[in-house]
Amino acid sequence: MTAVAVLAALALFVSACGTGGTGARDEGPAHADSVAGAKISASPSPSPSKTTDRVDAVRLVKADPAVSAEVKRELKPCVADQYPVDVSYGDLTGGSADDVVVNVLTCGDAVGIGSYVYREQDGSYQNVFKAEAPPVYAEIDRGDLVVTKQVYEKGDPVSAPSGETVITYHWRGSRFAQTYSSRNDYGKTAEDGPTPAPAD
Repeated sequence: MTAVAVLAALALFVSACGTGGTGARDEGPAHADSVAGAKISASPSPSPSKTTDRVDAVRLVKADPAVSAEVKRELKPCVADQYPVDVSYGDLTGGSADDVVVNVLTCGDAVGIGSYVYREQDGSYQNVFKAEAPPVYAEIDRGDLVVTKQVYEKGDPVSAPSGETVITYHWRGSRFAQTYSSRNDYGKTAEDGPTPAPAD
C-alpha cells in the first residue's frame, strides 16, 4: 500500500512538472456566466495627494545661504543649460507640500558634492538638511531620508570606492534625527589582484 502511495505521489509530481515550467497559465478571458454573480465594490477614494509645483533647484541652491561657496562655485551647466542636479519630491517632514531633495553632482563623473532637503514654509522653501562631504547622495525611502556616502581608501579610483556608509534619518518635530547607520564594504574584484585562499 505504501509503495502505491509513493508511486501516486511521484506520478502527480512528474505530471505537475510537465507543464513546461511556465508558472501560472493564461486561460483567456473569463466566461460571462462565471462573473455574472460577482459583486463589484466601489474602490475607496484616494486620499488627496500633496501637489508640489516643480521648483527651480539650481536657483534654490544658489540662493541658499546654508550651501557652501564651493558647491555654488561647482554648480554650473555641464552641457548648454543642463545642470548636474538630481531632484526628487516626497513627504519627509509631514508638511502641507512635498519636500524637495536636491543632489548636486559633478559634471565629469557624477559624484555627489552636496545633498539638501527643502521644506515649504509660508510660501517659500527652507533648508532643513544638508550634507556636503563628497561623495554623497540623498534620497527618499518610505518617508525617511537615506544618505549614502561612498568610502574611499588610499589608492581607490573614483570609479571603485572601498565601500559606503548608509545613514537613515527620520523627521522628528523640527529636524532630522539619525535612526540607523550601516557600512557596506565592497569586495575586491579579480582585477584588483589575487584573492588569498581561505585558511583550512
